[in-house]
Amino acid sequence: MKQHTFFKQLKGMAIATLAVPAAMLFAACSDFLEIEPRNEIILEKFWTEKADVDGIVAGCYSALQSDPCVRRMIIWGEARSDNMAPGLNSDRDANLLNLLNENITASNAYTTWVDFYNVINRCNTVIKYAPQVAADDPGYTDSELQATIAEMVGLRSLCYFYLIRTFRDVPYSTVAYTDDDQEMVLPASRFEDVLDSLINDLEGVKNLAVKRYPTTTPSYQTGRITQDAIYAMLCEMYLWKQDYARCIEYADLIIESKKKMAEEIRESGSGRILAGGGGSSNETYTRTNGYPLINELVTTNYYGRLMDILFGYDDYVTQANQEIIFQLVFNDDPRGSSMMANTAVGILYGHSNADRGFLAPSDYILDDISKTSGRTVFDDKNKLLDSRLYENCNLASKSICKFVNRGVTIDVSTPTKVAAAYSSKWVEGYNGSNWIIYRLTDIMLMKAEALAQTLREGSDQETIDFNAPILERTFSIVNAVNKRAVCQVNLADTLVASDYVTKAQMEQLILRERQRELMFEGKRWYDLVRTARRNGNTQVLSQAALQKVTTGGALIANKLSKMDAIYWPYNIDEMKVNNLLVQNPAFGSGENDSYEKTK
Repeated sequence: MKQHTFFKQLKGMAIATLAVPAAMLFAACSDFLEIEPRNEIILEKFWTEKADVDGIVAGCYSALQSDPCVRRMIIWGEARSDNMAPGLNSDRDANLLNLLNENITASNAYTTWVDFYNVINRCNTVIKYAPQVAADDPGYTDSELQATIAEMVGLRSLCYFYLIRTFRDVPYSTVAYTDDDQEMVLPASRFEDVLDSLINDLEGVKNLAVKRYPTTTPSYQTGRITQDAIYAMLCEMYLWKQDYARCIEYADLIIESKKKMAEEIRESGSGRILAGGGGSSNETYTRTNGYPLINELVTTNYYGRLMDILFGYDDYVTQANQEIIFQLVFNDDPRGSSMMANTAVGILYGHSNADRGFLAPSDYILDDISKTSGRTVFDDKNKLLDSRLYENCNLASKSICKFVNRGVTIDVSTPTKVAAAYSSKWVEGYNGSNWIIYRLTDIMLMKAEALAQTLREGSDQETIDFNAPILERTFSIVNAVNKRAVCQVNLADTLVASDYVTKAQMEQLILRERQRELMFEGKRWYDLVRTARRNGNTQVLSQAALQKVTTGGALIANKLSKMDAIYWPYNIDEMKVNNLLVQNPAFGSGENDSYEKTK
């Protein structure tokens, strides 16, 4: 953790309210920071009323929305996987090109983590000083204070969760660094210890978090840490901990919460929640096996609208809240609004002036989409009728559509010749797509994964009888996600339960369904890492990563055969200022021509 970088960024924390545009959050006290010592302002003058706390809370979200953070969520979660390949002008970013080729060193810019630690320290600062404000401001109630602390613990935990999934062992602290004289050099804590700390923290605040924000601020429901967002983090953290009962418990809490929300939206008449094949208003989730997923617009000729609702316009915020749990919210049209644009997605995935960004779907994915049989990612049984064939990628331009195009309509009038019509891309420099971190299908598939891990190996009758009800439950979840994507009014071809009767078959089905459903959402590499940790080897991860490789496969396979190599190295600059860090052995000692590491 770079001390000088931390304090330079912390200096930007300023007075604001949640209604102030994100880009303006740090402007209000810049004059004071130039006149008086920063510590005196923070400790003696700044933290006096609830509005001060609200301003820093907003700043925490704003910092997480920054280009460096979102860019790393994408690159850390996707770039090394079989989903991704170099796109247009990717040679302008040598660091990105190197890691796409699995040539990662400690000097690669994407190994820096300071922006996540910046968010963490902001959260720690709120947790430290908010109680002082509550003691001085009678308008800041105890329940509001506890909700603020829960929100900041949740956001801090999310940042640490990204860090440990990427680097494995990382420096961990819940101390607020607000004084230039504080020592910030810390050793890395073990993955398992950090994970346990995050779980304990979240368990401690889960009942204090806001359950539901008012309908007058619908964007807060998914744009801020709520109780459901904390449940989602706990669901995934327990999955990584291999505590499958607790993972399932939290998944069920989220599913029930979303069912209740969906029914409220349904009763209000404002939601697109229908799950019946023909879209009858009297049908309730029949297409999705009782799960409250947003339904596509289904007719005999056209299929679509899910992209618009989840990944397109904020016009559908109420409907999107039915399925989205937590996301980073960007303005639909940042031009002239002083609001942040999602520049990371625009640069990496594409925009109105470029069919492709620096990243593009791998040839492996594009070839799989173009096949008529023998697919390995998209199931053959769905033929050309899996909507995600078109919502994830544009085969003609070999580009990513999700988060780039505002929507897609699929013409299924001729089932053997399905065609997609894409709406406009976000304008260059003004991408307004929200970055989704948790949504309901993600949680459902986590539950399915946890259930699958309770299956027994073997073919004896006792094992078959034990597995049968678990297989049925697990398949129903995966099939619900899959059926939602099938472009047919009356479903004829979808997954068949009899094809998935062993633990290995079910594990493979779930991993593939997650790839199809969550492609380009920053999930794939982490899914492969979690699989490697559970299996105790990198076989599945290595095979997946090699699918996109055309040259140097033997060297990459040898590198990825080591468990250490599935994580990232510590950045060389971090090691220079923190002599307690010990480099990931898969990436050498951290030495280069100008720096010698002795520990």
